[in-house]
Amino acid sequence: MVTAEQALSCLEQVKDAGSGRSAIDLGWIEHVRVAPPRVVFRLSLPGFAQSQRERIATEAKELLNSLDGISDIQIELGQPASQGGIGQAGHGQQSERQSIPGVQRVIAVSSGKGGVGKSTVAVNLACALAQQGQRVGLLDADIYGPNAPTMLGVADQTPEVIGSGDDQRIIPISSCGVAMVSMGLLIDEHQPVIWRGPMLNGIIRQFLYQAEWGDRDVLVVDLPPGTGDAQLSLAQAVPMAGVVIVTTPQQVSLQDARRGLAMFRQLDIPVLGVVENMSAFIPPDQPDKRYALFGSGGGQCLADEYDVPLLTQIPMEMPVQEGGDSGRPIVLSRSESASASAFGALADAVLQQADIRA
Repeated sequence: MVTAEQALSCLEQVKDAGSGRSAIDLGWIEHVRVAPPRVVFRLSLPGFAQSQRERIATEAKELLNSLDGISDIQIELGQPASQGGIGQAGHGQQSERQSIPGVQRVIAVSSGKGGVGKSTVAVNLACALAQQGQRVGLLDADIYGPNAPTMLGVADQTPEVIGSGDDQRIIPISSCGVAMVSMGLLIDEHQPVIWRGPMLNGIIRQFLYQAEWGDRDVLVVDLPPGTGDAQLSLAQAVPMAGVVIVTTPQQVSLQDARRGLAMFRQLDIPVLGVVENMSAFIPPDQPDKRYALFGSGGGQCLADEYDVPLLTQIPMEMPVQEGGDSGRPIVLSRSESASASAFGALADAVLQQADIRA
């Protein structure tokens, strides 16, 4: 007769795709009961591993069905550990904001719409702050479109995950002087993240509170575009020094940026200022030329409208794109460029504004 020990031995072969550790050791598979021909176990996945649920369940069933006399596998879905841990509330519920141990300031980078270069701004801002001697972390909270691993040249790396349950910890990947966690480090590059709001809420909180950030002067959070669950989760979870709003000069971008800026005002999050990205194109063979491809003055108009500073205007240069694709941000690869200078000015302005509003 099959015993619980035999069933556990079988299930030891089910692995986390990221760390390679057994789902048993991680505490994801637990409470295994055997009453032939039936085996029952509980599957409790943390937020970042929800995308593996179908594969883990399928592998577990196949392994258990290979045991003599077992033909009925029942899986109970447990509550993810991340939903009961530190600084958490139910989806859509307000909880007391709880700081991250060792992290001095949390600064979010947000945009009303996609395609305005928000992630490029977040990554280069983080690198520029690190160049100034700040101890910097980068949380890529754009769960559906995580680009930070590519931009920092670590897309092929997987963070170490230690412990299990509420004690589970994620070790950030370090690159370009920045410690970073991202959904892009935990899933295959072609794998879509198809989650509803509560699951998104859980993984963002897990990245905030179950990552080993250590002592950080600044944690930069790259938010997804829009005014949805990710923004609300961050605003409810952790006290923030402020948010930077990224826009381009064109009116379509400004319309959505206004909504994002207004949302943070309603959530009582300080708006540090506006970044106008793609302010003008600089041809590589004519560095003294400027072409306003998307109009001009939009960033200043938005800043004036909401009485916040225009933090910087970042031009369009080919090395910005090249640096993002190659994993070497422009503030490091072309420190003499106009864009790198603009990102350096942004880092100065962000720290100044954060201190003023502290």
